[in-house]
Amino acid sequence: MPCYECENGKWRFGETGECQYDSKETCETANKDYYAEETYNDYPQAATNNAKRAIKYKEENGSDCGTVVGWTRARQLANRESLTRRTIARMASFKRHQQHKDVPYDEGCGGIMWDAWGGDAGINWAIKKLEQIDKENSVKQEFESFFKDIIKNIKKKK
Repeated sequence: MPCYECENGKWRFGETGECQYDSKETCETANKDYYAEETYNDYPQAATNNAKRAIKYKEENGSDCGTVVGWTRARQLANRESLTRRTIARMASFKRHQQHKDVPYDEGCGGIMWDAWGGDAGINWAIKKLEQIDKENSVKQEFESFFKDIIKNIKKKK
């Protein structure tokens, strides 16, 4: 729901908001929570434990495995940080590496990086969570579109 300019030069939040803001920037700042990206931290404890195990192994034994992104994800999961949809989508896409998950930490990178990304628990949660988020967003968009149409029809009748 963006800010719109009113006929009087002021700005309003949304189609039906009050024309009360002096600039678009003021309108957006006043409604910044709308623009904030939603985050989620309801992933399973097992995902956190998997990430902690991978980090501990790397700290104690060293490892050249993975990327900065992978180890950042491990720290996020280990610290139970909230994740954005974008991050959850990256976790879900890590499933493509599943065929290497059983490689022992000391024999290659597959197992340690699988766990760094949350292991089975984290990846499966991410896949389901992404579907849930996208379904909810689809319903929200349909709802907003429905009410925009109603408002347009009301305005036409005036």
